[in-house]
Amino acid sequence: MTFEQTDVFVSGTGGYHTYRIPAVVVTPSGTLLAFCEGRKYSAADDGDIDLLLRRSFDGGKTWEDVQLLCDAGPHTAGNPAPVVDLETGKVVLVFCVNNDSVWVTESGDDGATWSPPREITSQVKLPGWTWYATGPCHGIQLASGRLLIPCDHTGASHVIYSDDHGQTWKLGGSVAGGTNESVAVETVDGRVYINCRNTRENGRTHRAYAFSSDGGESFGETRWHQELIEPICQASAIRYTTEESHGKNRVLFSNPASLKRERMTVRLSYDECQSWTTGRVIHFGPSAYSDLCVFSDGTIGCFYERGQYSPYERLTFARFTLEWLTNGEDRL
Repeated sequence: MTFEQTDVFVSGTGGYHTYRIPAVVVTPSGTLLAFCEGRKYSAADDGDIDLLLRRSFDGGKTWEDVQLLCDAGPHTAGNPAPVVDLETGKVVLVFCVNNDSVWVTESGDDGATWSPPREITSQVKLPGWTWYATGPCHGIQLASGRLLIPCDHTGASHVIYSDDHGQTWKLGGSVAGGTNESVAVETVDGRVYINCRNTRENGRTHRAYAFSSDGGESFGETRWHQELIEPICQASAIRYTTEESHGKNRVLFSNPASLKRERMTVRLSYDECQSWTTGRVIHFGPSAYSDLCVFSDGTIGCFYERGQYSPYERLTFARFTLEWLTNGEDRL
């Protein structure tokens, strides 16, 4: 296999005006779960928006029918942030209603069924905060077992975490400097790296990042990746390999590598998120949000927004190898 892709949600079909905000995880058994928002009547970020899921058992080539995970009536249920708990085998899904309240549901059967959503707002949101968003993208499990979800509130990225497999949650550290939607990776030395959308309040045009040495409870100085240009848009990152397991430390990153929402690009870091390769473009046209996943055989997946005239025409799942991504310069 080199590069293949399949449309998973196509705007204007299935009773929804627009599908947006992709998030994706692979369960321990290899089931692929693709989450998104189904926006009923317009492409707007608010209004009647449902939280949806499709599952694949063959690496994203074919898909089950759409599952409705949350219908908040005329309100907005969205910003999916799933995380796989490798100790319990469960998938924990954190999401928001009206970018105000925070909720969690979980599945113990690879996404076939889900527990009734329960609210955790009081555990993870300060009284003075207004806007609040979880993810949107996958969360991570640290080596300690801690579940960590990247989030943002008015003016800053932050994280929330659980040390009891998603039963209770705590508010972690925030990242200063005009940041919001974010994604996290644990480095091989045990730090948490957070990569953040840049709101431009700092006058820069590149991704912001910071490190935590206490499992996400606080973050250090905000810095900027000069090689990661962005159009003020969500992005994704994920651990691919470690030197111990596959000879090299590798982390993947995806975003529209442009000042416009176009040129969906996947890159690699070989130095634990300090610097990034030029990568490879997987869609040259309009594109926006994305989320990455990795299969047990090393296949890379990217679930992303793309189109011919607008980034929001469809949600597509692309799958490819490390060899394809690096034009043969690297392979497992």
